Amino acid sequence: MRTHRTVLASAFITSVPFLLMPAGTCAQSKGVVVEQIVARVNNQIITLSDFEKARDSLRQEVAQDCQGCNQEKLLAAFKDREKDLLRDLIDQQLLIERAKDMTISVDTQVIKQLDDVRKQNNLASIDDLEKAVESQGLSWEDFKTQIKNKLLTDEVIGREVAGRIDISGEEVKQFYEAHKSEFVLPEQVVLAEIFLSTEGKSQEDMVAIRMKAEDLRRRVLRGDDFDEIAKRYSDGPTAKDGGGLGVFEHGQLSKQFEDAVFNMEKGQITDVIETKTGFEILKVVDHYQSGQQPFEKVEDSIANRLRMQRMEPAMRKYLAELREESYVMVKPGYADSAAIPGGTMIQEVSPTPDAAAKGKKKKLPIPKVNGQ
Repeated sequence: MRTHRTVLASAFITSVPFLLMPAGTCAQSKGVVVEQIVARVNNQIITLSDFEKARDSLRQEVAQDCQGCNQEKLLAAFKDREKDLLRDLIDQQLLIERAKDMTISVDTQVIKQLDDVRKQNNLASIDDLEKAVESQGLSWEDFKTQIKNKLLTDEVIGREVAGRIDISGEEVKQFYEAHKSEFVLPEQVVLAEIFLSTEGKSQEDMVAIRMKAEDLRRRVLRGDDFDEIAKRYSDGPTAKDGGGLGVFEHGQLSKQFEDAVFNMEKGQITDVIETKTGFEILKVVDHYQSGQQPFEKVEDSIANRLRMQRMEPAMRKYLAELREESYVMVKPGYADSAAIPGGTMIQEVSPTPDAAAKGKKKKLPIPKVNGQ
């Protein structure tokens, strides 16, 4: 089906397109430039190191998204997304500051996320996770900050953007009637998993892991929530999403899995299935028979589709509003692709605290670096 491996360095960076790396700080000593400043967002700065780290991360993400692409195609994809790189870093900082204004706390969620990463990588303790992170050349504090920043920004987006997008039942019905041909589908199953890894385990360990898998299956059959069990106990990258694997047609799964799930109804779960890398329990979240799908079968997916169509413009509008309320300064030679005309200017003026307190937009200077 696929190999369950988690790369610590990219565990959270790729899940939200514009959340790349936290803004850093500029250190100076005795007039010697240690860091260059690329942009300033209110009282926070984005340094050249932040920008370069984000660029390296983007390059890795593009390579992962376009596996098998030739160099020319990879370069074109990278260049296309690179133009929004500084915009994304500024967006992130704006959302983090908004989270602070809203007094959002995610400390408990950070601890849970760290423990999820620990489990996904089959590590015994958080100390072991810290050592694994640092062994890859990452700062433990930076790693935790990445997780915290993503949780903060996700919370703001959920409350301020996604939570305000309302899709009516009538809109969903109208879309279905206008696009009926799109819902003539082959037989499909929507799957979720609970996966327990056995990679690197002894025969004795494998017996214990199988017993654990059987116990988890019994708990689901007794009424425990599959999604919550998956989030808490499943190994691999699907755990954070409640084990969600996606939609599959005939021929897209191994015969071992296909024979099991295509003979099941919505809501049923398989026996524990042993694979080369571990033990799987699959849930048939939904089962679509071939042909014209009835409205009731596709109603939720249409609503999600319409919501996603509205999400991007709503997100850009919201971030534009945050820019209007903020001081965003960009160093010459760099471009914020979401800059508001007349709103992002560089002037050598001295800001006054009273002006900021009254909400008046006074243009702040880019801090001078080594007298330049």
